[in-house]
Amino acid sequence: MIRMARAAADCESLPVPLPPLARSITDGAERILDRVLCAVGAIGFSQFPEFIQQYLQRLEGHLDEARLAVDRFKDAAAQSGMTLDQLIAGASQNPDPSIGKLGEVVRLASVRVSDLASADAALRQASLWTRPFVFLRHVDWSIARATLSIYRPAVPTTAEGLLYALAGMVSVLVLYHVFIRGPIIRVVARRGAAQPPGPA
Repeated sequence: MIRMARAAADCESLPVPLPPLARSITDGAERILDRVLCAVGAIGFSQFPEFIQQYLQRLEGHLDEARLAVDRFKDAAAQSGMTLDQLIAGASQNPDPSIGKLGEVVRLASVRVSDLASADAALRQASLWTRPFVFLRHVDWSIARATLSIYRPAVPTTAEGLLYALAGMVSVLVLYHVFIRGPIIRVVARRGAAQPPGPA
């Protein structure tokens, strides 16, 4: 009786290997997951060039409107024999608060033209791989939200879109294997190593 109880306890401590069918299902599920992650990364990353293109179109529209407003202020200043800077300075020194606020409106309009023009030039001059960082540095979030509200995913047909799709596939797979699959495998391996060995 004692010998049988000891044998049963030793058997319970042994790791039970997965049956062949379970291993096959697990391997197949992992291959499917890899393909799904590749598709998600490719589709997600490949949309970025198209989004930037549509963002730039909206950015240029806002820039044209801002320049038109500033040009009108410049015309008004020229009719009074002043430059735009002189108009802003004179308005800000006026004791009438409403005139002072008008000077601030003109100043902000001029600053917006400068900011939008700088963002437009930076995005157009950025290289293929620096464009995401340039976009984040100069993004106007109100324009980005308006672009996103009407954005529709597009199939990449340019070399840039295809390169971003490839980068997306690699990036997502690396993140999955390094931060999800890798830690899980290490935990399982540690637990297997911590189990006491069976009888010789």
